[in-house]
Amino acid sequence: MEDNNTKKANYKQLPEDIKDKILSDRKDGVVNPSYTSNEAAIRRRMDWDKNTLLRPAYVRDVEKIMHIPYYNRYADKTQVLSFYKNDDISRRALHVQLVSRIARNIGSLLNLNTDLIEAIALGHDIGHTPFGHAGERYLSECLEEHTGRYFNHNVHSVRVLDDIMNRNISLQTLDGILCHNGEFAMKEYRPTALGDFEGFEKKVEECYVDKDAVGRLVPYTLEACVVRVCDMIAYLGKDRQDAIRANLIKDDSIFTEQAFGKSNPEIINNLVVNIVTNSYGKDYIAMDEEYYQAIKATKRENYEKLYFNEDVESIYKDGIRPMYHKMYDKLLSDLRDGNKDSMIYKHHIEYVKDNTIGYGCEGYFETTTNEQMVVDYIASMTDDYFVDLFEYMFPDSPYKIEYVSYFA
Repeated sequence: MEDNNTKKANYKQLPEDIKDKILSDRKDGVVNPSYTSNEAAIRRRMDWDKNTLLRPAYVRDVEKIMHIPYYNRYADKTQVLSFYKNDDISRRALHVQLVSRIARNIGSLLNLNTDLIEAIALGHDIGHTPFGHAGERYLSECLEEHTGRYFNHNVHSVRVLDDIMNRNISLQTLDGILCHNGEFAMKEYRPTALGDFEGFEKKVEECYVDKDAVGRLVPYTLEACVVRVCDMIAYLGKDRQDAIRANLIKDDSIFTEQAFGKSNPEIINNLVVNIVTNSYGKDYIAMDEEYYQAIKATKRENYEKLYFNEDVESIYKDGIRPMYHKMYDKLLSDLRDGNKDSMIYKHHIEYVKDNTIGYGCEGYFETTTNEQMVVDYIASMTDDYFVDLFEYMFPDSPYKIEYVSYFA
């Protein structure tokens, strides 16, 4: 019987008829009717950031996102596994790059705007909290407790780019970021008609007041649909690799062999092939039923065996969760008391002012409540900064985070 760890990988290839069609269309200069043109970019300030040969519209968005100081912080934000001193475990910086690479590959084969795809992919998690989705849940608890509103990282990514940093990002990019959530698997991804900023703002606000609104989001462009499915493709197998590297599990033998395999390279390759095969020449993104069911089964196994691992989950619930609540309450109190020695003044308010020179931050400070200001600050933190700030604010607290050493 063949050993699981030496099993030959099964990499699918594009069907010959699809390959021939793609090559023929490229040769003939066939344009995908769903391609989002650079000229179509909509901005709040249309007199700024003109589309040019040197800097096309969505290239501008890519560069704006990469040069925002918060982009640096991807490097120390949890993707899935926290509390490890291990440079081989993925952080969110790698995740957004993987999403971009996979999505650009699919977008290129489908003849879509790969610059728009890259902008959405690189910006989609810029509003994510420290400590991943656990941190997202706990910050939402704090916000809901004080205001009745909800926090979602995709909504906050839009807030970072459009409100806090005020970078005049295109509507197409912002909408793709808002609607990227890879937690909601679908067999088909069909874009809706392009709207305007007024309609977009209603979508954003609905997510703050309706807990289920995020699950109903549908993007405007086919490029955004590609990023949305690739957000999922990028983590399905990669999270398993990370769990093995962290010694959370021994190997991938605990997982079921699915239609697209169970290793990260197989999952990525075979899903790309399946999606391109089922989507080429169509105005929506699709996969076949077998692969759709395989995605759901893979996600289910990841949740059961990785994300809700009892040892890991207990650290979040017993440590990170109360730390979030104590920090939120203290920072809110500092704002209400006007405590200018608080780090929310020194490391957030002054930081925003310094990094929006020439872009204007007056609107942010005029419209942002104290409660939202605290959310903005905490969400911007890296894992290490969060831990250090907590120790600085509460030196006698019994809540301490111990990292797994390189040499454990």
